[in-house]
Amino acid sequence: MEQHLTVLLNEAVESLVTDTDGSYVDGTFGRGGHSRLVLSRLSSTGSLLGIDKDPQAIAEGEQLEIDDSRFRIARGSFAELSDLAEHVKFARPFTGVLLDLGVSSPQLDQAERGFSFMRDGDLDMRMDTDNGLSAAEWIATAEESEMVKVLRDYGEERFAKRIVRAIIAAREEAPITRTLQLAKIVSEANPAWEKHKHPATRSFQAIRIFINDELTDLERLLGNVVDQLAVGGRLVVISFHSLEDRMVKRFMRRQSEGDDVPAYIPVTESQRNRRLKIIGKAIKASEQEIEMNPRSRSAVMRVAEKLA
Repeated sequence: MEQHLTVLLNEAVESLVTDTDGSYVDGTFGRGGHSRLVLSRLSSTGSLLGIDKDPQAIAEGEQLEIDDSRFRIARGSFAELSDLAEHVKFARPFTGVLLDLGVSSPQLDQAERGFSFMRDGDLDMRMDTDNGLSAAEWIATAEESEMVKVLRDYGEERFAKRIVRAIIAAREEAPITRTLQLAKIVSEANPAWEKHKHPATRSFQAIRIFINDELTDLERLLGNVVDQLAVGGRLVVISFHSLEDRMVKRFMRRQSEGDDVPAYIPVTESQRNRRLKIIGKAIKASEQEIEMNPRSRSAVMRVAEKLA
């Protein structure tokens, strides 16, 4: 298995930690790359809450909890941030919240998790392997229209209808239960292979996002995270595809512009209800990082700070 390389590690922690005594959240703990660096920047009174759906990530977090009393781990989705913080009696409001979206390197590298179209394994794709439908179960029962919508909406796959019809034809012959089995069906149905991109990339991405409710979770988190930040607290989000990044960019812009007031109505600055200030421009991985970790190529980091 490849070593897990945390994307935009220093840049994210540099942007997140503004107060060494603060109370922080790593909403996508993974294998703890960001969390460990955050802890190294905190004082003895600082604290960090890690959240993850993945039982393997939770096991890693439980060990870190033993090693460092400033750290707490909670299993669940970052969309449930408020409830999870309350459950483990973690201090609020938060000085900073970090999200590193998408699938982690260890999840991709373990064939049995079913995320990779390059390694053969059970077609699972669940981040929380104890709950919900696996990708194989969904593919076995989903209607054509639902599958087409998932591939179009979450994978931006222009050949969605053609690919789905191939999947349906194949599942009538035999159950689709393996990753390479699905990758072959999708690849053969895709008439326009993109340079340097596996023909099953978009379909696998779409199914994974759907199975794990990733965009819904992000939308729920964005809907209430500002209320949970302290004034001056930071929201740092690393996205790996355009759908996530678009949501984050629009949210931060909307919150930084304040209420939409017609030009002819005179209002004071305080009446505009600006809640966030965008910090700097979007940050991407350096050429050096991309060379070391090609998966960082599509990463985009955005940072905003709570105004009031």
